[in-house]
Amino acid sequence: MKKRKILILTALYGVSVTAFLACTAKPQEIVVQKSVGVACYNKSDAFLSELLGCLKEDCEERDMTVTIRDAVGSQRTQNDQVQELLDEGCDVLCVNLVDRTDPSVIIDMAREKDVQIIFFNREPVAEDLKQWTGLYYIGADAEQSGVMQGELAAQMIENNAAVDRNGDGKIQYAILEGEPNHQDAIIRTESVVNTLKNSGIELERLSYQIANWNRAQAQNRMNQIIGQYPTEIEVVLANNDAMALGAIDAYKELGYEKSQMPLFFGIDGTVEGLNAVKEGELAATVYNDKESQAELMADLVYAIVKGDSVEEFTFERKQYIYLPYQKATPENVNDFLFKEK
Repeated sequence: MKKRKILILTALYGVSVTAFLACTAKPQEIVVQKSVGVACYNKSDAFLSELLGCLKEDCEERDMTVTIRDAVGSQRTQNDQVQELLDEGCDVLCVNLVDRTDPSVIIDMAREKDVQIIFFNREPVAEDLKQWTGLYYIGADAEQSGVMQGELAAQMIENNAAVDRNGDGKIQYAILEGEPNHQDAIIRTESVVNTLKNSGIELERLSYQIANWNRAQAQNRMNQIIGQYPTEIEVVLANNDAMALGAIDAYKELGYEKSQMPLFFGIDGTVEGLNAVKEGELAATVYNDKESQAELMADLVYAIVKGDSVEEFTFERKQYIYLPYQKATPENVNDFLFKEK
Protein backbone atom coordinates (compact mmCIF):
# COMPACT_ATOMS: atom_id res chain seq x y z
CA MET A 1 0.00 0.00 0.00
CA LYS A 2 2.84 2.36 0.97
CA LYS A 3 4.65 1.55 -2.26
CA ARG A 4 1.53 2.36 -4.27
CA LYS A 5 1.19 5.77 -2.59
CA ILE A 6 4.79 6.56 -3.47
CA LEU A 7 4.16 5.70 -7.13
CA ILE A 8 1.05 7.88 -7.23
CA LEU A 9 2.86 10.82 -5.63
CA THR A 10 5.76 10.43 -8.07
CA ALA A 11 3.36 10.44 -11.03
CA LEU A 12 1.56 13.53 -9.73
CA TYR A 13 4.89 15.28 -9.25
CA GLY A 14 5.85 14.49 -12.84
CA VAL A 15 2.57 15.88 -14.14
CA SER A 16 3.00 19.02 -12.04
CA VAL A 17 6.54 19.60 -13.28
CA THR A 18 5.43 19.08 -16.90
CA ALA A 19 2.54 21.49 -16.44
CA PHE A 20 4.84 24.04 -14.78
CA LEU A 21 7.37 23.82 -17.59
CA ALA A 22 4.62 24.10 -20.18
CA CYS A 23 3.29 27.25 -18.53
CA THR A 24 6.67 28.89 -18.06
CA ALA A 25 8.18 27.96 -21.47
CA LYS A 26 8.24 30.70 -24.09
CA PRO A 27 5.54 30.22 -26.73
CA GLN A 28 6.95 29.00 -30.06
CA GLU A 29 7.19 31.85 -32.56
CA ILE A 30 4.94 31.37 -35.57
CA VAL A 31 6.68 32.50 -38.75
CA VAL A 32 4.31 33.74 -41.44
CA GLN A 33 5.89 33.71 -44.89
CA LYS A 34 5.42 36.98 -46.72
CA SER A 35 3.85 37.04 -50.16
CA VAL A 36 4.88 39.16 -53.16
CA GLY A 37 2.36 39.70 -55.94
CA VAL A 38 3.88 40.41 -59.35
CA ALA A 39 1.84 41.74 -62.27
CA CYS A 40 3.57 41.96 -65.66
CA TYR A 41 2.51 43.29 -69.03
CA ASN A 42 3.60 40.31 -71.14
CA LYS A 43 5.91 37.42 -70.17
CA SER A 44 6.67 36.74 -73.82
CA ASP A 45 8.96 39.79 -73.70
CA ALA A 46 12.43 38.21 -73.54
CA PHE A 47 14.01 40.82 -71.27
CA LEU A 48 11.04 40.88 -68.92
CA SER A 49 10.99 37.08 -68.69
CA GLU A 50 14.65 37.04 -67.66
CA LEU A 51 14.09 39.84 -65.14
CA LEU A 52 11.15 38.00 -63.57
CA GLY A 53 13.23 34.85 -63.22
CA CYS A 54 15.88 36.82 -61.31
CA LEU A 55 13.25 38.53 -59.12
CA LYS A 56 11.55 35.25 -58.20
CA GLU A 57 14.86 33.69 -57.22
CA ASP A 58 15.94 36.72 -55.17
CA CYS A 59 12.62 36.92 -53.29
CA GLU A 60 12.59 33.20 -52.53
CA GLU A 61 16.13 33.46 -51.15
CA ARG A 62 14.66 35.94 -48.65
CA ASP A 63 11.91 33.44 -47.72
CA MET A 64 9.16 35.29 -49.57
CA THR A 65 6.70 33.55 -51.86
CA VAL A 66 6.14 35.00 -55.33
CA THR A 67 2.97 34.85 -57.44
CA ILE A 68 3.28 36.13 -61.02
CA ARG A 69 0.34 37.15 -63.19
CA ASP A 70 0.69 37.81 -66.95
CA ALA A 71 -1.71 40.37 -68.47
CA VAL A 72 -0.71 39.46 -72.05
CA GLY A 73 -0.92 43.10 -73.10
CA SER A 74 -4.32 43.98 -71.60
CA GLN A 75 -4.57 46.71 -68.94
CA ARG A 76 -8.08 45.59 -68.00
CA THR A 77 -6.78 42.06 -67.43
CA GLN A 78 -3.93 43.43 -65.34
CA ASN A 79 -6.32 45.44 -63.18
CA ASP A 80 -8.33 42.28 -62.50
CA GLN A 81 -5.17 40.31 -61.74
CA VAL A 82 -3.97 42.92 -59.25
CA GLN A 83 -7.34 42.76 -57.49
CA GLU A 84 -6.95 38.97 -57.25
CA LEU A 85 -3.43 39.31 -55.83
CA LEU A 86 -4.69 41.78 -53.23
CA ASP A 87 -7.65 39.54 -52.33
CA GLU A 88 -5.24 36.63 -51.89
CA GLY A 89 -3.39 38.69 -49.29
CA CYS A 90 -0.12 39.70 -50.95
CA ASP A 91 2.03 41.92 -48.73
CA VAL A 92 3.68 43.94 -51.51
CA LEU A 93 2.93 44.44 -55.21
CA CYS A 94 5.51 44.61 -58.00
CA VAL A 95 3.86 45.96 -61.14
CA ASN A 96 5.12 46.11 -64.72
CA LEU A 97 2.37 48.21 -66.28
CA VAL A 98 0.67 47.39 -69.55
CA ASP A 99 -0.25 51.05 -70.04
CA ARG A 100 2.23 53.28 -68.23
CA THR A 101 -0.26 56.19 -68.46
CA ASP A 102 -3.08 54.33 -66.69
CA PRO A 103 -2.03 53.09 -63.23
CA SER A 104 -4.71 54.89 -61.18
CA VAL A 105 -7.04 51.90 -60.75
CA ILE A 106 -4.17 49.75 -59.48
CA ILE A 107 -2.92 52.50 -57.17
CA ASP A 108 -6.40 53.03 -55.68
CA MET A 109 -6.93 49.30 -55.07
CA ALA A 110 -3.54 48.90 -53.39
CA ARG A 111 -3.85 52.04 -51.27
CA GLU A 112 -7.25 50.90 -50.02
CA LYS A 113 -5.58 47.77 -48.61
CA ASP A 114 -2.40 49.66 -47.61
CA VAL A 115 -0.26 47.46 -49.88
CA GLN A 116 2.73 49.33 -51.29
CA ILE A 117 3.68 49.08 -54.97
CA ILE A 118 7.05 48.87 -56.69
CA PHE A 119 6.58 49.67 -60.36
CA PHE A 120 9.37 48.35 -62.56
CA ASN A 121 10.70 48.35 -66.13
CA ARG A 122 7.80 50.40 -67.55
CA GLU A 123 7.90 53.77 -65.85
CA PRO A 124 4.62 55.43 -64.81
CA VAL A 125 3.97 59.09 -65.53
CA ALA A 126 5.63 61.20 -62.82
CA GLU A 127 2.34 62.74 -61.66
CA ASP A 128 0.88 59.29 -60.99
CA LEU A 129 3.73 58.31 -58.69
CA LYS A 130 2.96 61.38 -56.59
CA GLN A 131 -0.50 60.04 -55.73
CA TRP A 132 0.79 58.15 -52.69
CA THR A 133 3.99 57.79 -50.69
CA GLY A 134 3.73 53.99 -50.89
CA LEU A 135 4.74 53.96 -54.56
CA TYR A 136 8.21 53.38 -56.02
CA TYR A 137 9.85 52.85 -59.41
CA ILE A 138 12.93 50.77 -60.16
CA GLY A 139 14.36 50.68 -63.66
CA ALA A 140 16.88 52.38 -65.93
CA ASP A 141 17.15 55.69 -67.78
CA ALA A 142 15.87 55.24 -71.33
CA GLU A 143 17.88 58.19 -72.64
CA GLN A 144 21.12 56.66 -71.40
CA SER A 145 20.43 53.48 -73.37
CA GLY A 146 19.86 55.42 -76.58
CA VAL A 147 22.97 57.54 -76.04
CA MET A 148 25.08 54.42 -75.46
CA GLN A 149 23.65 52.71 -78.52
CA GLY A 150 24.51 55.81 -80.56
CA GLU A 151 28.03 55.91 -79.17
CA LEU A 152 28.57 52.25 -80.02
CA ALA A 153 27.27 52.75 -83.56
CA ALA A 154 29.31 55.92 -84.09
CA GLN A 155 32.51 54.23 -82.95
CA MET A 156 32.03 51.26 -85.26
CA ILE A 157 31.13 53.47 -88.21
CA GLU A 158 34.19 55.69 -87.65
CA ASN A 159 36.51 52.69 -87.30
CA ASN A 160 35.21 50.85 -90.35
CA ALA A 161 34.89 52.78 -93.59
CA ALA A 162 33.28 49.72 -95.22
CA VAL A 163 30.06 50.38 -93.28
CA ASP A 164 29.35 53.17 -95.80
CA ARG A 165 28.95 50.64 -98.60
CA ASN A 166 27.98 53.08 -101.33
CA GLY A 167 30.69 55.55 -100.32
CA ASP A 168 28.39 58.57 -100.35
CA GLY A 169 29.61 59.87 -96.97
CA LYS A 170 26.25 59.21 -95.36
CA ILE A 171 24.91 56.26 -93.37
CA GLN A 172 21.59 54.99 -94.66
CA TYR A 173 19.71 53.49 -91.70
CA ALA A 174 16.44 51.97 -90.56
CA ILE A 175 14.79 52.28 -87.13
CA LEU A 176 12.77 49.55 -85.41
CA GLU A 177 10.86 51.16 -82.57
CA GLY A 178 9.00 49.55 -79.66
CA GLU A 179 5.39 50.53 -78.95
CA PRO A 180 3.66 53.54 -80.51
CA ASN A 181 3.70 56.53 -78.13
CA HIS A 182 5.68 54.58 -75.52
CA GLN A 183 8.01 56.93 -73.61
CA ASP A 184 11.03 54.59 -73.54
CA ALA A 185 10.71 53.78 -77.24
CA ILE A 186 10.46 57.42 -78.26
CA ILE A 187 13.38 58.43 -76.04
CA ARG A 188 15.59 55.56 -77.24
CA THR A 189 14.94 56.47 -80.86
CA GLU A 190 15.52 60.20 -80.41
CA SER A 191 18.64 59.82 -78.28
CA VAL A 192 20.38 57.28 -80.53
CA VAL A 193 19.84 59.43 -83.63
CA ASN A 194 20.89 62.65 -81.85
CA THR A 195 24.02 60.96 -80.48
CA LEU A 196 25.05 59.78 -83.95
CA LYS A 197 24.51 63.26 -85.39
CA ASN A 198 26.40 64.88 -82.51
CA SER A 199 29.27 62.46 -83.21
CA GLY A 200 29.59 63.90 -86.70
CA ILE A 201 27.90 61.01 -88.53
CA GLU A 202 25.82 62.16 -91.47
CA LEU A 203 22.60 60.15 -91.59
CA GLU A 204 19.84 59.36 -94.05
CA ARG A 205 16.82 57.57 -92.64
CA LEU A 206 15.34 55.12 -95.11
CA SER A 207 12.65 53.61 -92.92
CA TYR A 208 11.03 53.82 -89.50
CA GLN A 209 8.81 50.97 -88.33
CA ILE A 210 6.95 50.03 -85.12
CA ALA A 211 7.50 46.40 -84.06
CA ASN A 212 6.20 46.40 -80.46
CA TRP A 213 9.39 45.00 -78.91
CA ASN A 214 8.62 41.72 -80.70
CA ARG A 215 11.04 39.57 -82.72
CA ALA A 216 8.48 38.13 -85.13
CA GLN A 217 6.92 41.54 -85.82
CA ALA A 218 10.38 42.99 -86.41
CA GLN A 219 11.14 40.27 -88.93
CA ASN A 220 7.93 41.08 -90.81
CA ARG A 221 8.65 44.82 -90.76
CA MET A 222 12.23 44.22 -91.91
CA ASN A 223 11.02 42.04 -94.78
CA GLN A 224 8.95 45.01 -95.96
CA ILE A 225 11.90 47.39 -95.62
CA ILE A 226 14.25 45.05 -97.50
CA GLY A 227 11.68 44.77 -100.28
CA GLN A 228 11.88 48.53 -100.69
CA TYR A 229 15.64 48.87 -100.06
CA PRO A 230 17.26 45.53 -100.90
CA THR A 231 20.88 46.73 -100.77
CA GLU A 232 20.78 50.31 -99.47
CA ILE A 233 20.48 49.84 -95.69
CA GLU A 234 23.81 50.15 -93.89
CA VAL A 235 22.75 50.23 -90.22
CA VAL A 236 19.68 48.95 -88.34
CA LEU A 237 18.98 50.59 -84.98
CA ALA A 238 16.49 48.63 -82.86
CA ASN A 239 14.97 49.72 -79.55
CA ASN A 240 15.63 46.26 -78.10
CA ASP A 241 17.51 43.04 -78.81
CA ALA A 242 14.41 41.08 -79.80
CA MET A 243 13.68 43.45 -82.69
CA ALA A 244 17.35 43.55 -83.75
CA LEU A 245 17.34 39.75 -83.87
CA GLY A 246 14.10 39.80 -85.85
CA ALA A 247 15.77 42.07 -88.42
CA ILE A 248 18.67 39.62 -88.71
CA ASP A 249 16.15 36.79 -89.16
CA ALA A 250 14.64 38.64 -92.11
CA TYR A 251 17.96 38.94 -93.93
CA LYS A 252 18.81 35.30 -93.24
CA GLU A 253 15.44 34.09 -94.47
CA LEU A 254 15.95 36.00 -97.72
CA GLY A 255 19.32 34.34 -98.24
CA TYR A 256 21.64 37.28 -97.60
CA GLU A 257 25.25 36.52 -96.74
CA LYS A 258 26.70 38.19 -93.66
CA SER A 259 28.89 40.44 -95.85
CA GLN A 260 25.72 41.74 -97.55
CA MET A 261 23.96 42.65 -94.30
CA PRO A 262 23.98 45.98 -92.46
CA LEU A 263 25.25 46.45 -88.91
CA PHE A 264 22.60 45.70 -86.27
CA PHE A 265 22.43 47.33 -82.83
CA GLY A 266 20.14 46.36 -79.96
CA ILE A 267 19.35 47.28 -76.36
CA ASP A 268 18.72 45.12 -73.25
CA GLY A 269 21.46 42.49 -73.30
CA THR A 270 19.18 39.48 -73.26
CA VAL A 271 20.78 36.04 -73.35
CA GLU A 272 19.99 35.69 -77.06
CA GLY A 273 21.21 39.22 -77.74
CA LEU A 274 24.52 38.69 -75.97
CA ASN A 275 25.08 35.39 -77.76
CA ALA A 276 24.39 37.14 -81.07
CA VAL A 277 27.07 39.71 -80.18
CA LYS A 278 29.49 36.90 -79.35
CA GLU A 279 28.74 35.17 -82.65
CA GLY A 280 29.23 38.39 -84.62
CA GLU A 281 25.64 38.72 -85.81
CA LEU A 282 24.72 41.67 -83.61
CA ALA A 283 27.34 44.44 -83.70
CA ALA A 284 26.67 45.46 -80.09
CA THR A 285 23.95 45.90 -77.49
CA VAL A 286 23.36 47.97 -74.38
CA TYR A 287 23.10 45.89 -71.23
CA ASN A 288 20.06 46.56 -69.03
CA ASP A 289 21.18 45.19 -65.65
CA LYS A 290 18.28 42.90 -64.80
CA GLU A 291 20.22 41.06 -62.08
CA SER A 292 20.89 44.24 -60.11
CA GLN A 293 17.35 45.55 -60.69
CA ALA A 294 15.84 42.29 -59.42
CA GLU A 295 18.11 42.21 -56.39
CA LEU A 296 17.30 45.81 -55.52
CA MET A 297 13.57 45.16 -55.89
CA ALA A 298 13.81 42.12 -53.61
CA ASP A 299 15.74 44.18 -51.04
CA LEU A 300 13.13 46.94 -51.12
CA VAL A 301 10.26 44.44 -50.89
CA TYR A 302 11.96 42.78 -47.91
CA ALA A 303 12.43 46.12 -46.14
CA ILE A 304 8.77 46.99 -46.69
CA VAL A 305 7.37 43.70 -45.37
CA LYS A 306 9.67 43.85 -42.33
CA GLY A 307 8.56 47.38 -41.60
CA ASP A 308 12.11 48.69 -41.90
CA SER A 309 12.98 52.19 -43.03
CA VAL A 310 13.58 52.56 -46.77
CA GLU A 311 15.77 55.61 -46.27
CA GLU A 312 18.90 53.55 -46.99
CA PHE A 313 17.80 53.17 -50.62
CA THR A 314 19.18 55.84 -52.93
CA PHE A 315 16.19 57.44 -54.58
CA GLU A 316 16.23 59.94 -57.41
CA ARG A 317 13.27 62.31 -57.36
CA LYS A 318 12.33 60.72 -54.00
CA GLN A 319 10.53 57.58 -55.26
CA TYR A 320 12.69 56.57 -58.23
CA ILE A 321 15.74 54.33 -58.44
CA TYR A 322 17.62 54.11 -61.75
CA LEU A 323 20.41 51.62 -62.41
CA PRO A 324 22.96 52.37 -65.14
CA TYR A 325 23.14 50.69 -68.53
CA GLN A 326 26.44 49.23 -69.79
CA LYS A 327 27.87 48.78 -73.28
CA ALA A 328 28.18 45.16 -74.43
CA THR A 329 30.59 44.66 -77.32
CA PRO A 330 32.42 41.67 -78.85
CA GLU A 331 35.38 42.58 -76.62
CA ASN A 332 33.55 42.37 -73.28
CA VAL A 333 30.45 40.29 -74.03
CA ASN A 334 31.75 37.29 -72.09
CA ASP A 335 31.65 39.38 -68.91
CA PHE A 336 27.89 39.75 -69.31
CA LEU A 337 27.32 36.16 -70.40
CA PHE A 338 29.24 35.00 -67.31
CA LYS A 339 26.97 37.24 -65.21
CA GLU A 340 23.96 35.41 -66.65
CA LYS A 341 25.08 32.05 -65.25
